[in-house]
Amino acid sequence: MTIEKTNAARLLDKAKIQYQLIVYEVDENDLSAVHVAGQLNEPVEQVFKTLVLKGDKTGYFVCIIPGAEELDLKKAAKLSGNKSCDMIPMKELLAITGYIRGACSPIGMKKHFPTFIHESCRSFDKIYVSAGKRGLQLYLSPHNLIAEVRATSSFLTTV
Repeated sequence: MTIEKTNAARLLDKAKIQYQLIVYEVDENDLSAVHVAGQLNEPVEQVFKTLVLKGDKTGYFVCIIPGAEELDLKKAAKLSGNKSCDMIPMKELLAITGYIRGACSPIGMKKHFPTFIHESCRSFDKIYVSAGKRGLQLYLSPHNLIAEVRATSSFLTTV
């Protein structure tokens, strides 16, 4: 089976970063990272989700956190130099990032936004993030992901 490369995969190729594209079964009623981890038969702590937020001072920014975790908005605001922040409305996701819900990759958004990644990513040799298409994950070293998205890996995001 040939897997069509996504923009995120092409950007990794261009940067000469090693990765694997991993296919999984999509459930339109459950687009959660917990479901993805179950489909991949991997621990949910190793499957990261990409969240896009808007701060009151700095504008848009990205948080990459373990799949089962909830984002602490106060900590996210403080870390990103904002007083407050909120998740962007789902209807704005495509226009802002170029991605849809359940397929938002931290790699290859329309613009580069400040990106913060949960420090737990360092405890894995490789992690999963969306490849930019539902049913497709990127499996790569967190170190390479941090370099590609120019992320700050000090994100203490859990509740």
